[in-house]
Amino acid sequence: MMLAIVLAAGTPAAGLSTATGEPLADRLAAQLRRAGADQVRFAADLDELAGLADSATGPLLVTGADLVAHTAVLRHLATSPVGPTVALVLTDPPVPGRTAVREERGQVVVAGPVGALDGDATGVFGGALRVGVDDLPNLAAAARAAAAGVLPVATPLGPAGDVAPLPVAGGGGSPASVAAGGPGSAVDRLFAGLTALGTLVFAQRVRLLVAHRVADAAGLTAAEAAVTAVDEDRAELRLSVKERDDFFSTYFVSTWSPYVVRVAARLRLTPTGVTVISVLFALAAAVLFGVGGRLALVGGAVLLYLGFVLDCVDGQLARYTRNFSAWGGWLDTMADRAKEYLVYAGLGFGVTHAGLGNGWALAIAAMTLQTVRHMTDTWYGVLHDEAARRPRTAGGGGGGIGDRLNAASTRVQADTGSLSYWLKRTVVFPIGERWALIALTVALFNPLVSLVAVLVWGTLAFAYTGALRTLRARWMWVPVLDTVDATLHRDDGPLAVRLPVVRPMGPLTLAVIAALGPAALLVAALVAAYGDGSAAGLRWWLPVALLVLLVGGLGARAAHNGPLDWLVPAALRAGEYLFAITVGVVGDVPPWLIFGYVFVLTVHHYDLTARLEKRQAAPPLHDATLGWEGRSALLALAAIVGFAGIGMATLGTYLLVVFVASVVLAWVVLPARAARASMVPVRTGGGAPG
Repeated sequence: MMLAIVLAAGTPAAGLSTATGEPLADRLAAQLRRAGADQVRFAADLDELAGLADSATGPLLVTGADLVAHTAVLRHLATSPVGPTVALVLTDPPVPGRTAVREERGQVVVAGPVGALDGDATGVFGGALRVGVDDLPNLAAAARAAAAGVLPVATPLGPAGDVAPLPVAGGGGSPASVAAGGPGSAVDRLFAGLTALGTLVFAQRVRLLVAHRVADAAGLTAAEAAVTAVDEDRAELRLSVKERDDFFSTYFVSTWSPYVVRVAARLRLTPTGVTVISVLFALAAAVLFGVGGRLALVGGAVLLYLGFVLDCVDGQLARYTRNFSAWGGWLDTMADRAKEYLVYAGLGFGVTHAGLGNGWALAIAAMTLQTVRHMTDTWYGVLHDEAARRPRTAGGGGGGIGDRLNAASTRVQADTGSLSYWLKRTVVFPIGERWALIALTVALFNPLVSLVAVLVWGTLAFAYTGALRTLRARWMWVPVLDTVDATLHRDDGPLAVRLPVVRPMGPLTLAVIAALGPAALLVAALVAAYGDGSAAGLRWWLPVALLVLLVGGLGARAAHNGPLDWLVPAALRAGEYLFAITVGVVGDVPPWLIFGYVFVLTVHHYDLTARLEKRQAAPPLHDATLGWEGRSALLALAAIVGFAGIGMATLGTYLLVVFVASVVLAWVVLPARAARASMVPVRTGGGAPG
């Protein structure tokens, strides 16, 4: 249940009436109900708000009484999926008494009175915020502190640039700092105190909608006129499109996909339903690519394009209808990768079926490359999010090439729509460009050209992004992997966590060494296979490659706080995939089976990264997946005794069953149990049910 609180304290506009004669605070309360609040309360002061926060069992939606906005603005704030605690940020001219903010990557990193941010402000607090359940204690503490006239102030400590707020009840370290001074209205003081208490606050922009804070009747009249001048539904439909997307998506999909969104909404389709339809389109395209023939290839290209349109529509529909769910977000991430790799399978089969070469080998290479790339993309995003929340450590230093690259990237990203902007977004080979390249090359040429094009562009993009990101990461010097469960995201099994720690080599060096062993044996196996027709003679080298692979486990219990340790998961994924492919080549396993096994591994690993991105817990049956080293050891054993194909098929089937069972547990069984438990009366001390 969501409770909304209108805080009128210290707001001159609290007594204003709208053009219809309705008190502004009453109209705001009605809008909050339409925005999704189950109950609306008026708080006379911050102490009363603190009491409401103490007793709340769900998220709180807090607004000042001076906000004039579309109802959609409040609905977007109430339903925002970016994080548990979200604040409305406006581009209104700063006025005394308001709180200015600086945001990075959608996070509020500095909040303070207007004029105290030295020109670094990116907006002003909009007088409304949604506070997640876990942050309610901080909200109550900030309210009581502000009511007592105490504002936590973050001050620099030492050369490292760390910050720490002055003591406040319930306080702690703060990723967002608060500039010295005190905002005027109660809701501004509340927001400034909340950020100072270490609360991670995300920013919600209004974009095409209207929201203003007013102080007098003239301001109210002007704000109401601005709200009336904008068609709310039309603006919401346009807002369903991502503000910044890739070139192909922007100009070849989003120009007409909103019309599909409106039709889907009228048909009452859910985002999940659209996701399922897009998977079917991709599956049909993959089948046509495998069948071959010009008509089938062109038809498959068209279906692939339409499937990508629907892939965009599901997210746009979710934003338009505000129909967000953890399940939907997870499914969308998993479906995106499954669709792409099914298409690779169709292309690989088509190449082999047409006698153009070993298409399965190309498909396996494309899938492995793309998965390792995605692992680096995920963790580089986490790196930047963490960098936005805290300053660099003393070892980072300043200036140098990393500083220049960061400044150049910021300039290019700010120059929206320019040639350099689109080149930067396109060269990294995002999903839209990948699907466009596949559709064009397969329709004009054949599946072989398509797979080769994907591999070439993907390799160049990986080299480009890898080099620049490494330089920028070394400059930022922000540890990331030590902020999460490293064992989980490394995917370590029972063997790796028991291996000793090797120093002075760090976990990244060990992980890279681990990947080099299987890579070397794979090259030798491919040379033997294409030369003599068989690589079976290298079977007894598999234990050596396995031992080299296990070197990666020597860093499992080491501190992952190096500036490049965010690359460890990707290096371990590369090592495991290369070893599995090597076992398949040496053991003469059918290429389609190798593809299937690696595909199951990617599904397992994307499950981990999807949960990381959605801030979810580990899969319920994660321990049953045996870890990267356990799976590799079993494959090696099966190959040594001459049953590589049977071993790979059995292990792959087992992992797929574990994955499906884990999904059912995580998204069906456990939520149902939790719902039933919340409805069961609790017995205490032998008394009657309460």
